[in-house]
Amino acid sequence: MTSKKIPRATAKRLPIYYRYLNILLDANKHRVSSTELSQAVQVDSATIRRDFSYFGELGKRGYGYDVEDLLNFFKEILNQDKLTNAALIGVGNLGHALLNFNFHKNSNVRISAAFDVNDSIINTVQSGVPIYSVDDLDQQLRDQQIDVVILSVPSETAQAVTDQIVKVGVRGILNFTPLRLGVPKDVRVQNVDLTNELQTLIYFIDHYNANDEQA
Repeated sequence: MTSKKIPRATAKRLPIYYRYLNILLDANKHRVSSTELSQAVQVDSATIRRDFSYFGELGKRGYGYDVEDLLNFFKEILNQDKLTNAALIGVGNLGHALLNFNFHKNSNVRISAAFDVNDSIINTVQSGVPIYSVDDLDQQLRDQQIDVVILSVPSETAQAVTDQIVKVGVRGILNFTPLRLGVPKDVRVQNVDLTNELQTLIYFIDHYNANDEQA
């Protein structure tokens, strides 16, 4: 397995490829071409071949790619054999929806703990996940060795919570708040701004034709 860095855009597409390869294997399909992959995942075939080229020779000219071999390769690349525990901070409406989403079924991530300030749900189990008080945040993150957090707290508390969990050792944050968080360089943040995505979608609907390229 290669250890060299690949472009961020390529890294973001790897889970998409992995998910579709699982679908192909479940359908008992043993071989796939870059053109077939392109049609399924809506990424042009030249980009797919370039993405795969970062990892060496994964396919054969005139044959395509062996589905099971390619799936096993990306399974190792994406550490799908290693279960990653994540914590959810903020169990409001969005937090409850995230708890109900079966991350473990679709990836190697499992929400193993959730935290909130609402006394009515603290010390309960929601969707199979124990809910702790935020007062227990530091201790539970350490005890469970959690270094990935899903953040769905109010914007006004997001930075303070982020500062707290970074001190504990969290290295990755999936941020569902509109706030752009300040973190050290060794901490990764992925921002998921649903309002922004919806506004962007509406803009493209209003200003682009369906066949226009959207940069």
